[in-house]
Parts: sequence; structure tokens; C-alpha cells
Amino acid sequence: MNQTLSILFYLKNSKKDRNDLIPVYMRITIDGKRAEVSTHKKVITDNWDPSTGYAKGLGEEARILNQYLDSLKSRVNKQYNILDSLGKEITADALKNSLMGVSERKYTLIETFNYHNEQFRQRVGVDFVYGSYQHYLATFSKIKNFLSFQYHKSDITLDDLKNQFVTNFEYYLKTKEGCCHNTAMKHIKHLKKVIRMAISNDWLQRDPFINFKCSYKETNRGYLTPEELETLSQKQFSIHRLEVVRDIFLFSCYTGIAYSDVVALTNDDITTGIDGEKWVIIYRHKTGGRSPIPLLPQALTIINKYRDCPECDNSGKLLPVKSNQKMNAYLKEIADLCEIKKDLSTHLARHTFATTITLANGVPIETVSKMLGHSSIRTTQIYSKVVDSKISNDMLKLKDQLNQNVKSQVANY
Repeated sequence: MNQTLSILFYLKNSKKDRNDLIPVYMRITIDGKRAEVSTHKKVITDNWDPSTGYAKGLGEEARILNQYLDSLKSRVNKQYNILDSLGKEITADALKNSLMGVSERKYTLIETFNYHNEQFRQRVGVDFVYGSYQHYLATFSKIKNFLSFQYHKSDITLDDLKNQFVTNFEYYLKTKEGCCHNTAMKHIKHLKKVIRMAISNDWLQRDPFINFKCSYKETNRGYLTPEELETLSQKQFSIHRLEVVRDIFLFSCYTGIAYSDVVALTNDDITTGIDGEKWVIIYRHKTGGRSPIPLLPQALTIINKYRDCPECDNSGKLLPVKSNQKMNAYLKEIADLCEIKKDLSTHLARHTFATTITLANGVPIETVSKMLGHSSIRTTQIYSKVVDSKISNDMLKLKDQLNQNVKSQVANY
């Protein structure tokens, strides 16, 4: 069999421990394809000769380590000859698995994604929210559709994933699934996380994302204007469920609390703040970020309205919140009845708080960021770019100030 086999020992610097010891790895290369194996030995950099791939010096410690490495090399060559004599196809991975006593196992994309999603599902309610789990399920569905469309297969081995797979998936999402750029990037980001898990588990040696970078385009976040908020607030509904959904939507507009946090609110989350007024102080379900929010009169009115609600008494919740799916479906009805030409959603309420309620009324962006529970003010700055009314008001104040300065100068002459 005309194959080239090479064996190299090297230090994996990325895994240096707190004592500055670096693990020694063995790299098996057959016809340019590599497989890495830990030797389970460690050494400090100064005691290693990268040119020879062995420990330096003639001391006892170096001698023992080098003898061990030589024995590993002999085992690899012996295993290669065994596979050759059996007439089996010899690859770097096959030789590695044979050396480690593991039968060659090729993992597939679908089983890997399934494995990831099941692990994720078990962590819902621990350190992940159900909504995030649903996002991975959505990506998984699109991956299966893509495999059927592009490859006419129901699955593909991880070893077959190349950079072209990723670029083709992006093209498919945009042209066949109708995803906008940012939505396509989110699906690719989910796939990337699953692939990284596979690499960490040694199921895949090469990263197909190595030459692909996820990029996002800036978008304007939708929000309600003061006039639209007033229309929504004053609307009388003959259907009780629409009135309830409208009230909960408005509560989010005046607090900035996301749906996943509103649905979990209880009376215990209402507290007396540093100013003696009523506040909501929560730790966001999605990120764990602390959100201290003084309650505006509009939000307090809604809380008081449902204080004796039987549904709340039975569930122990602060408000009678419907499922997110029902909330968004009913909000579309409400938008039609109020003649609001915007896609009302639970997300839009949070955006409205950030823009119309706070930033447009001069609340500093640092304060808004804290109330929204953002870990970085850069996240909050997305909202500040769309508040033209705030820019207009600030410039009017500047004009008034400049006019006052001119009048003062004229009066002093």
C-alpha cells in the first residue's frame, strides 16, 4: 500500500495548566490527513525540543518520557501493519481509533444535532429558556430540508462537511426559505455551535467554519409612537381576551420586561425601591442580568386591575399571561382593530419601552440599559439610533441655548 505515514509529537499550548505544564500530543498523518491523540503526558516548555519532538536533556525525567514516546510510535507502526495485513482502508482517524481500541465510528450531522438538542432540552429551566430551545429546533428543521434539497439525502457524515456546505446552506436559507440576512446568520450560528460541540467531543477533526464569519446587518427596531400607544390604551374591546392581552402588552411597554419574564412574575417581584416607590426587580430569564425597574403609573394601574383575578390567584402569577403564541396571534387582531399598521408582538413592547417611553423622554442610555438588563450598553445603543424625536428635542434645546447666548452678548454691549 503506497501511503505516507508520519508521526509527530508536539506541545498543545492552548491547554497549558495553572502550573505551566503543557500536554504532549501525538499527530498521526497519512497522505496529508491528520489525527491527534493525547499522550497523557505533560512537560514545561523549557524542557521540550520542538525541532526533534522530544524532551530535552539526558536527565532521568526526559529519558523516561522519550522512551514512552518511542513506545507509542512503535505501537502506531505496529497497528498500521496490522490494518494493512487485514486489507483495511487506513486513514489517520482509523489508525487513531484502532490504536485506542475504538472501532471506527463516523458521526452524522443529524444524530449530532439530535444529541445537542436533547442535551439542551434537559437544561431548559436550569440555565436555558424554552424559547432558545425552540430556535434550535427550527434550525434543525431547516438543516433537514436543506439536506433533502441540496444532497437528496436525509443525513450526512460530519467528515463530509466542508466550507462549501456552510456557504450553500446560507444561500439555501436566503433563496429557498426566504430568510433575511440576519435570520440566516442566526441559523448558521446555531449550526456552528453544534459543530463546535462535535469538535470538542473528537467527533470531527476539521472545522468547516474556519473560513466563514457570521456577520449581522444593523436593523431598525420597530416601536410604537406616543399616538399609537394612546390609541391602544383608549380602545374599548368587546372581547375580554383581547382586553387582557392589550393590558399585558401595555405593561411590557411601560416596564420593558420581556415576555419570558412577564409570564414568570409574581407578587414577590414587586418591592419597595430605594426611593420608597414600587419597583420590579428581577433577574432576566434569558441572560441572568439584573433588571431594576421603577413602576410607572400606567404599569401600576394594570397590576392593580388584575390583583383579584381568579386566574392569577390559581397560578400564583402577577398577571394572567397567555402563551407567547396566543399573545402574538391576539396582538395581530388588536392591531387591526386599532388600525395600527405595525406588527404588534411581545418584542415590540420591549422596544417601545426603550425608545418611546425612556430614551425619547431624556432618560440616559446607561439607565435604560440597566432597566433592560443588558450586559453591555452597546446592545442598548441599537435603540437609541431610531429615536429621531429625541434628536429633534435636543437640537431645539441647543438652538434655544445659542439664541440665549446671542441675546446676552447683545445686552452686554
